[in-house]
Amino acid sequence: MKRRFTCFLALIVITISTASHFPANDDELVEIFKEINKEVLTNSRAYLTLGDACKTIGHRLTGSSNGKRAEEYAYNLFKSYGFRDVKYQSFQVESWSRDTVTLAIAPRKSDNFKDVEVVSLAMTPVEAKVNAEIVDVGNGLEPDFQVVKDKIAGKIALVNIGLLPPLKGTRNLHRSEKTALAMQYGALGVIFVNTVKGNVLLTGTASVTGSLIDIPAVCISLESGMELRAWLSEEPNLVALIDMRNFSKVIKARNVIATIKGDSKKYSKEKIVIGGHLDSWDLAEGALDNGVGSFSILDIARTFKALGLKPKRTIEFVMFMGEEEGLLGSKAMLDKLVRNGSVNQVKFMFNLDMANNVNGFNTSGREEMVPLFTSIGEKIKLVDPSFKNTVINKAGLHSDHQSFMLEGVPTASPIGSIAPDAVGCYHANCDKFNLINKDEMMNTVRYTAMMLYGIANASEIPAKKLDFYSTRDFFIKENLKKELELGREWKWGADE
Repeated sequence: MKRRFTCFLALIVITISTASHFPANDDELVEIFKEINKEVLTNSRAYLTLGDACKTIGHRLTGSSNGKRAEEYAYNLFKSYGFRDVKYQSFQVESWSRDTVTLAIAPRKSDNFKDVEVVSLAMTPVEAKVNAEIVDVGNGLEPDFQVVKDKIAGKIALVNIGLLPPLKGTRNLHRSEKTALAMQYGALGVIFVNTVKGNVLLTGTASVTGSLIDIPAVCISLESGMELRAWLSEEPNLVALIDMRNFSKVIKARNVIATIKGDSKKYSKEKIVIGGHLDSWDLAEGALDNGVGSFSILDIARTFKALGLKPKRTIEFVMFMGEEEGLLGSKAMLDKLVRNGSVNQVKFMFNLDMANNVNGFNTSGREEMVPLFTSIGEKIKLVDPSFKNTVINKAGLHSDHQSFMLEGVPTASPIGSIAPDAVGCYHANCDKFNLINKDEMMNTVRYTAMMLYGIANASEIPAKKLDFYSTRDFFIKENLKKELELGREWKWGADE
């Protein structure tokens, strides 16, 4: 009788323990959200660890010694938070790093060149020396290239990074896509004009494929661009001399993955991936892009472990490398998932790229997810009424979620706000830790952790993985076909 009673008590303990991880109703989910909220507000380490990494590592360029140290830093943090299932996922990457670059401009048939401060874009040639006339292509969209199609071949294109002046309803193209257009129209080089005031120089990849491109692409400041255009209006036949040297070699980089296995027989084989890129450019510390996103994920992982949360579905916390060079880490992950047949287990992906001061979520074109996100967001508001629960549904590209979208996996991203002075430091030499606000990082961690837990424990995820042709139709519907074609990612044929 005593033995039966002991077994009965053990069964009660197991049942209570399991119930604490499986919200049976809305009230129980809210109580777990309260625990998450309290844990983050009391013990968050996102701000501290990002600050330490910026100080002790600096930039996190993929393929560099700093990049390797960042991978090890993230791995060791996961381990210190109690994760046993932590692994490196290696992949080969064509690494790139800058050496020297100069830009000099003069009227045709003149040796009186004027030097302009400039920075190389990534994945540009190891060696290039181009001397050619400048052609102003404005915003660098295809209609702009069409206007100058008869005179751009053999010249250097002058192109805005952003859209100047603001064009209502016009979708901008990524700098790599503008470079691809320039190459299609026969340009020998590209001079990008930053659209941020304050003599800010911007870098970033100029390659749509992740491989080195054939022409030099450089960036000058907004102020230098204005001076150059004023000069062009007076002397239309200005010539630019671009002289650059860079380094490139094939190396190994590593994604870092930590896993919490699902605690439900029904759902445990289903995976939720929450990822963000750990790598950054080398002009500064990469605190905003993407320190706030990647180190917030690390702290979300810490929070789950600290509270002993065991969601129904398996959660993989992923630090991607190589995003800046062309989504290389996430492409490598998806390639492995497709090859081993486990991609169908990935039911949803959260991407945190420059996620700051979160107040809602973007369901990335999968409108069937809007009611679920809104419903979970209302429960977050019960814990913290200041959460705005803004839910938008707009698909976009050029971050690691793109790799998942191309395999039909539904994705979402937190949305929030970034201070104007921080936005101006995107990919620039001022992207440093002083831009980061501790409370804003904690907002990202606590609200995203609650939403992640809610989705991982939902009885159903409404957005299903799309098949090959449904994925094609999705991108056409979202008006993203042209961008994917420029990026050589359109896999459905020219007539589709």
